[in-house]
Amino acid sequence: MALCHGICSQFESPPVSDTIALLQTPLNALHLELGARMVPFAGYSMPVQYPAGLMAEHHHTRNAAGLFDVSHMGQLTLSGPDAAAAFESLMPVDVIGLGLNKQRYGLLLTDEGGIIDDLMFVNRGDNIFVIVNGACKHGDLAHIQARIGGRCTITPQFDRALLALQGPQAVTALARLLTGVEQLVFMTGMAASWNGADLYVTRSGYTGEDGFEISLPAASADAFARALLAQAEVKPIGLGARNSLRLEAGLCLYGNDIDTTTTPVEAALNWAMQKVRRTGGERAGGFPGAARVLAQLDGSETLTRKRVGLIALERVPVREHVELQSLDGAKIGEVTSGLLGPTADKPVAIGYVTPEHAAVGTRVNALVRGKAVAMEVAPMPFVPNRYFRG
Repeated sequence: MALCHGICSQFESPPVSDTIALLQTPLNALHLELGARMVPFAGYSMPVQYPAGLMAEHHHTRNAAGLFDVSHMGQLTLSGPDAAAAFESLMPVDVIGLGLNKQRYGLLLTDEGGIIDDLMFVNRGDNIFVIVNGACKHGDLAHIQARIGGRCTITPQFDRALLALQGPQAVTALARLLTGVEQLVFMTGMAASWNGADLYVTRSGYTGEDGFEISLPAASADAFARALLAQAEVKPIGLGARNSLRLEAGLCLYGNDIDTTTTPVEAALNWAMQKVRRTGGERAGGFPGAARVLAQLDGSETLTRKRVGLIALERVPVREHVELQSLDGAKIGEVTSGLLGPTADKPVAIGYVTPEHAAVGTRVNALVRGKAVAMEVAPMPFVPNRYFRG
């Protein structure tokens, strides 16, 4: 119950008068048929959990295969001979050098270096396929259109569905429907077809497990989801378990752990910025906020905070917005995500602290309802990743 309360509190029900304004994904009827608890999320009516409950859904994904409806996410393509260079001008990421059917994590930045959104993109040869966060997709589209709309053709595909099949048995279940997916490795993709529908599949996801994300026409989504759920390994999973899984994997949630007030370096996302885009690299800089981000990367601008993983030393969940203090009682930061990790079997959290308190093993206190709860800075992920790399 504590886990449910902690996660579900993020997904509050709107006033009845606002409910009719919520959008529905192509799987809405299936969610209701399966007994899902529906909540508003990113402007959509989405399943937060099914009758089995959050703990069961979390553990099933870790041990078998969980099916997530993530159709609220935004999909778009960038095409034209200048598309890669144009897109690279918006991010501190190597787009030009990305191989065919290879996928990469990207970051749209403000002119001050803050994170507008984090995203995934794939080089599909004739276009760059981009997936952005659901709550940000309209703003992202406007931003991309305004900045590079004159250099490439930007085509929103917000009407397409997106499913995520995650877990160690995901490949077994999906390969029964789509031949060839078993040959993919982490962060690669392929075009596929199913019952006449055009699909694009990547071996990726946001749980720390092996798995896939499948883009497909809205009209085919219900039938394809039912075909997956007919596999013995697969069960439906809601937003609640998606949140606990990604947190144990040490992955950022946009709006909680990163936003326009955080830079990639403050967010400890240095790994997402390839050497070719850094100071001294062949295509260094040239992206919004480059002066600040590159200065933080090379140490010429001192950080005032850094994102870290935290583990509570007593069994007290520490949730977002909880103040973090040094052992002498000075405020040093704040928790941005936190819960009792079902697989980790301990309270885990992500937060920001001053750099002098960011080293692994540093003890800090979290102020939970007026009581100091001892925590320790810990490496992430909290549960080992199991991506399939071949």
